[in-house]
Amino acid sequence: MTKILIQNTAHFDSKLSYLREVISYRLQDSYTSDAPIFPKFDEIVSDDSLFSEFARAKQLSEDEVITLLLAIVPHLIPNFFTAIISDFLPNGGELPEFGGVKGKNHRGIIPTGETVQFVLGGVDIQKRTQLTELFHEDHIFRKESILYLDTVPTGEPRMSGCLIMDEEYIELFTTGKILKPTMSKDFPAERIETQLEWEDLVLQSKTLQQIKEIESWLNFNDIVLNEWNMKSRIKPGYRILFSGPPGTGKTLTATLLGKYTGTDVYRIDLSMIVSKYIGETEKNLSKLFDKAKNKSWILFFDEADAIFGKRTNVRDAHDKYANQEVSYLLQRIEAHPGLVILATNFKNNIDTAFTRRFQSIVEFENPSYKERLELWKNNLPNKITLANNVSLEEVSKKYALTGANIINVIQFVCLKTVASKHSEILLETILEGIKKEYLKEGKMITI
Repeated sequence: MTKILIQNTAHFDSKLSYLREVISYRLQDSYTSDAPIFPKFDEIVSDDSLFSEFARAKQLSEDEVITLLLAIVPHLIPNFFTAIISDFLPNGGELPEFGGVKGKNHRGIIPTGETVQFVLGGVDIQKRTQLTELFHEDHIFRKESILYLDTVPTGEPRMSGCLIMDEEYIELFTTGKILKPTMSKDFPAERIETQLEWEDLVLQSKTLQQIKEIESWLNFNDIVLNEWNMKSRIKPGYRILFSGPPGTGKTLTATLLGKYTGTDVYRIDLSMIVSKYIGETEKNLSKLFDKAKNKSWILFFDEADAIFGKRTNVRDAHDKYANQEVSYLLQRIEAHPGLVILATNFKNNIDTAFTRRFQSIVEFENPSYKERLELWKNNLPNKITLANNVSLEEVSKKYALTGANIINVIQFVCLKTVASKHSEILLETILEGIKKEYLKEGKMITI
């Protein structure tokens, strides 16, 4: 990683020297009687840096490469622009044509869309207008969430918005690392992982078969859409509903799907999305889906009833906007090109407008005797024996526990056995753990 970092920063020296020449050219061309020559671009992305490899892979034009450099330079050299302008105006002064704004913490100039227009277009109105296309919705910068213009106050020119590069690309181009987003108010989701394997997931055969269908989509959807040219016939994305009681493996299944297909799984924190203020829920969802749009992430909405519930009859303004939230969700999920999993304990609580659009509804049922026995055998520690009077077959038949319940009991049993300095796991310890689980859920138990 250190070698990659050194390579990238070394290559940026030459790229930023080129950018300095481009800006100097524009200043001389606009404010002096000189006839400068625009610097040659030929060799700028010919090296083996990640930035250059990216530019070549995406077939970026000269204007696009310079725009990326303008966006990334404040993250590398805070005084880059002020030093150039100070050299050009040794007696002080401002260049409003250059654009740029001051940040709250950043002491240098943060480039804007106007900076791009000036550096690449000067006073050429046709060229400046053409450059606005770099920030259109259908441009690669926006489509792949690489670069965008920040919003501006009402009435101000759109191109005066700050030039913002996605943090993941800043990290990739400068350090060679792929930055994983962390939970924040702007990204209300956390990445979930597991050390377990498919063999640890104990489900009924019908459910497992449906899970394999989802795995097939993750592995082969790109072939069907692109190599088989089915884009015009098949909608992008895949929408799944996981339905079943708590503790039956819904979250673990989503996590394992990500693990075995090399896909990050993000569990959405609905408490950070749903807002009592009108329009805020949609805004929060928009940020989430925009961030995920061009990633191969699995979006996992746990306890989805909170936001994907049935629409109600409109009795007041609150009902009206609640229904609008559901409708907006429907639009974004249907347009999302990745895998979206909604998990609920009660399928009937989900709005039928969503269920009609699911490719699959996977039922997670409480484990039968056979599955419970397998869960006990798979999860009990193998470094300590069971007492002679412990029959896992009898325990599995008598006590209807979910997978999560059984794991909780096993954890209790392990700790109690170690603390009591017993050399084997006792039946009474297992039964004590089972009783705790039953009582926790308000169930009656006969030991």
